[in-house]
Amino acid sequence: MCIQKKHVKGIALSAVAVAIISQVIHTIGAIATMSFYLDPAYFPVWSKIMMPGPGAPPTEFYLLSLASSFITGLLYAGGYSLLIKAIPGKTFFTKGLNYGALLFALASIPFTLSLVLLINLPIPLIIEWAAENMLILLLAGVAIAKLVK
Repeated sequence: MCIQKKHVKGIALSAVAVAIISQVIHTIGAIATMSFYLDPAYFPVWSKIMMPGPGAPPTEFYLLSLASSFITGLLYAGGYSLLIKAIPGKTFFTKGLNYGALLFALASIPFTLSLVLLINLPIPLIIEWAAENMLILLLAGVAIAKLVK
């Protein structure tokens, strides 16, 4: 089983779509939960890339975030290309929602559970991140299904 040549362009476009979708939703989420980021009790938790000092993250953080989302989009779209025939649904929309739900179940839920166990962060923030990830993955799944044909 390998990625089909005809899917390469759709995979690349999907990676761009995933990067945009995740950047927009994470930005909205960060604004909605800003009180957690500004709480000095959690300053030691944030990476030096995101918060090298007080204030907004530097440009480097946003560029690395976009690159990370793009790479993630490549992986998700590549996975979709491999599984395309196994994903249930008759339209790109239902196939995409099903793929996004599968990604959420296999990636986000275990990650969220690990965060609760390993990192000293408020549970409401972790739940909000899980909700962001669910929305991102459902929208990304639809975008990927539309672009990888």
